[in-house]
Amino acid sequence: MDQSIIHLENVQKSYFMGKQALPVLKGISLDIFKNEYVALMGPSGSGKSTLMNIIGCLDSLTAGKYILNGSNVSTMPDDALAEVRNKEIGFVFQQFNLLPRLTAAENVALPLIYAGIAKRPRLEMAREVLAKVGLADRSHHKPNEMSGGQIQRVAIARALVNNPSIILADEPTGNLDSRTSVEIMELFGSIQAAGNTVVLVTHEEDIAAYARRVVRLRDGVIETDKRREMAAAH
Repeated sequence: MDQSIIHLENVQKSYFMGKQALPVLKGISLDIFKNEYVALMGPSGSGKSTLMNIIGCLDSLTAGKYILNGSNVSTMPDDALAEVRNKEIGFVFQQFNLLPRLTAAENVALPLIYAGIAKRPRLEMAREVLAKVGLADRSHHKPNEMSGGQIQRVAIARALVNNPSIILADEPTGNLDSRTSVEIMELFGSIQAAGNTVVLVTHEEDIAAYARRVVRLRDGVIETDKRREMAAAH
């Protein structure tokens, strides 16, 4: 099989309260390949959010190894991690995390500021990505002038603008009604069809059903890891 884009080897994560270690991840080994569409599931406290934070380079591991797109990120210092995170990963959160005073295009262009791209090409690129998510006519609108679904599309466009290797979505439909959730999940499907790797964290079975592979965690370990046949998917 192709080289994995995410390679986790016996990853462990503990949080410390004084001298007492609280193990959250207890030896996770997982390979996710280019262009896969994976849902991470598990009850509250299973470790799925911690695993997502490690995959997203937002948190470091206590033990084990993490290779992201060929780079060993388990040993990187924070500034190098921040650079990898900016280049390789596009984040979509349940809370949208848009800046209220900026227009849709300005919000989408934010990651490009860190990448050192000048203002005009930055906004140009942002408008192109907004068109891809069906918001070409909304680039000058601010978040308070848009619906929840439109705001989440802006957040998805912002995640895509750097052309990252992986889109990491944490409960991306948590604040949306069911009809809008379907639209957003179909959008993720088309993003994956265009060649992106999509990793989705959800506790909702109907949202996980859009993914081609479901990894379930329980008590800090992988309980099941199942791929589904394409025909069975939406």
